[in-house]
Amino acid sequence: MERTVHLTLQPRETFVLAQYLRHMVPDGRPPRVSSRFLLDFGLAFLHQIGEDGRPNDASPSEHVPISEEDALSLRELVPLNATLGGMAATRASGTTAVRYGTMRENVLGLTVVLADGRVVRTGTRARKSAAGYDLTRLFVGSEGTLGVITEVTVRLHGVPDAVSAATCAFATIQGAVDTVITTVQLEIPVARIELLDEVQMDACNRYSGLDCPVAPTLFLEFHGPSERSVAEQAEMVREVALEHGGSQFQWATDAEARRRLWKARHDAYWAALALRPGASGLTTDVCVPISHLAQCIVETKRDLAASPVPVALVGHVGDGNFHLVFVVNPDDPAEMAAVKQLNERMVLRALAMGGTCTGEHGVGVGKLPYMAREHGEALEVMRAVKQALDPHNLMNPGKLVAPPPDAGFVPRADDVP
Repeated sequence: MERTVHLTLQPRETFVLAQYLRHMVPDGRPPRVSSRFLLDFGLAFLHQIGEDGRPNDASPSEHVPISEEDALSLRELVPLNATLGGMAATRASGTTAVRYGTMRENVLGLTVVLADGRVVRTGTRARKSAAGYDLTRLFVGSEGTLGVITEVTVRLHGVPDAVSAATCAFATIQGAVDTVITTVQLEIPVARIELLDEVQMDACNRYSGLDCPVAPTLFLEFHGPSERSVAEQAEMVREVALEHGGSQFQWATDAEARRRLWKARHDAYWAALALRPGASGLTTDVCVPISHLAQCIVETKRDLAASPVPVALVGHVGDGNFHLVFVVNPDDPAEMAAVKQLNERMVLRALAMGGTCTGEHGVGVGKLPYMAREHGEALEVMRAVKQALDPHNLMNPGKLVAPPPDAGFVPRADDVP
């Protein structure tokens, strides 16, 4: 009779985790015990940073801490707003990705423990390589289905000499998005360009004590080698915004004002939840080509007018990526059905425009029904990779490439008006 064992493992070293997994799958045979285990890595350690911006050759067991100044720079400029491992696993990004790239561009190498306990190290310290498959890119975005990431080597970016930030309100969300599209097409090197709709701005004003107009708003930040270069960037964007109905520029030039502004942006989820105390947040995202961004957002906002629950829109729109936060009662079947329908319409719309069902949140279970539509035959190739590296389906089973739990008819993307 098969027994199911539930475990929480807390390995502090890569080799310890490898030993755990080797014992679970001895000699490559299927495990005799059905195991469900959760990995808890606790506190992570950062290695010393070399003078060239790359890690020194410190061994993983040394755990050489970096300086407080370097840590602050890492937090500010590497586009990460969550854990390194989680961001790498979902190929996620952050507010500075429009300038500095996503995890795909910022992960240089990984240490990964496979399902059979083998330890794989990917990437080198060389600036480029043409040797073999790019396994770093394979594991980045694999959502834990191919192995466990235990070490991440990331690219660091220098702190700019000059920084300024601003907010700009718009009469319409179309005008705000058109400003983003024009800014990107003109290749103005903005460091951050974030969109918050009127619902999200109202929530942020209340939650974070801002005093911004309750209107579709862009949060912007500019980096450069001098105050003059930053001012030139800002002026170019201001002129573009004015052409599209932007007004009420509010500047944040000192560090404390910028910190307060971006903290409000990063607290957007909690601000949205505060619109309906006691409710839960259901988040979703899509990403579309920048040329289709305005159409996708405007049509999505039109749909959201019929939502029975509060819903806020916020996005890394410089990348064509935007998110919705539905503030729902998960125990209300009618609410959940309405939210599911609204989410599906948005996802199918994005796919019809040549976009993706998720720009950074990942697939998990919720986006499984759309994977075949997005990837076609490539999904079977992904499943073959999964089978080769994890034949016993130990690693995050039921996610990313698995058949949807309620597999059934998914409307054609062009069925969405």
